[in-house]
Amino acid sequence: MNPDLDLAMEIADAADAITLRHFRSVDLVVDTKPDMTPVTQADRAVEKAAAERLASARPDHALVGEEFGIQGSLSARARWIVDPIDGTKNYVRGIPVFATLLALEVDGELTVGVASAPALRRRWYAARGEGAYANGERIAVSKVSELADAKLSHSSIENWKAHDRLPQFLDLVGAVGSSRGFGDFWQHVLVAQGSVDIALEPEVNLWDLAALKVIVEEAGGMLTDLAGVSTAAGGNVITSNGLLHAEAVARIGNPRPQ
Repeated sequence: MNPDLDLAMEIADAADAITLRHFRSVDLVVDTKPDMTPVTQADRAVEKAAAERLASARPDHALVGEEFGIQGSLSARARWIVDPIDGTKNYVRGIPVFATLLALEVDGELTVGVASAPALRRRWYAARGEGAYANGERIAVSKVSELADAKLSHSSIENWKAHDRLPQFLDLVGAVGSSRGFGDFWQHVLVAQGSVDIALEPEVNLWDLAALKVIVEEAGGMLTDLAGVSTAAGGNVITSNGLLHAEAVARIGNPRPQ
C-alpha cells in the first residue's frame, strides 16, 4: 500500500478509538464555537492525536485542522487536512453517521483521502492512481446517465434557503428520479460507491472536502463547486458519477428558475 495511505489509515484507527469511546457517553462535553456549530472533547482529542502522530512520522509536513487551524510550516510542500469529526451534530445526538476525514496534499495536489465512520463499521479510502475502496473492496460510481433516473442526496433544506439557492435546488430535485437528505460526508461516499448518483451542499470547508475529492475521483466520479470548478477549497460542492455532472451543475448554478 501507499506509505502515506498507510499512515492515514493508522491515524484513522486511532481516531476511531477516540470517537467511539466518547460516542453516546453521558459525560460528553459539548461546546459551541463562534460560528454556532458544536465541538466536543472528542473532536479536539482526534485532531491532537493526528498532529502528534504526524509530528513524529512526517515532521516536515504541515497540518490544517478544523479545530486548531494550521500547525507546522506555512511553506511546507506537503500538508495534511483533518476534519476530526465530520457530522458533529449527528455525533452529539447519538446518530452513528459521523466520520474522521483525512487527506494529504502535496505540491497543491490532493493525493490521499480517508473517510472513517466507525459507528457504521465502514471506511472509504483512496490514493491517486490506485483506485478507491471501502472495507477492502474496490468501489466505483454508478452508470446512471439520465437525470430523470438519478438518485440525489442533499444537505438541510434550510441551508439552501439561507444561501439564496432554494429555487435552483428545488428545480434540480424536481428533475431527478428521487432524493434523500443523507447529508455530510456520507452522501459523497455514497456517490463514490455507486449508491447515490448526485450529492450537493451549499456550505462546506476545505476539511469537509479534501479527503472526499480523492475518494470520489478515484471511484470515477467528479467533485466540483456548484459552478463546476474542480476544487476542494470550500464554499459549496457537488459530487456525481460524472455522467450527470454538467446537467446538474447547469441547473443548480443557474439564476433562479423562471
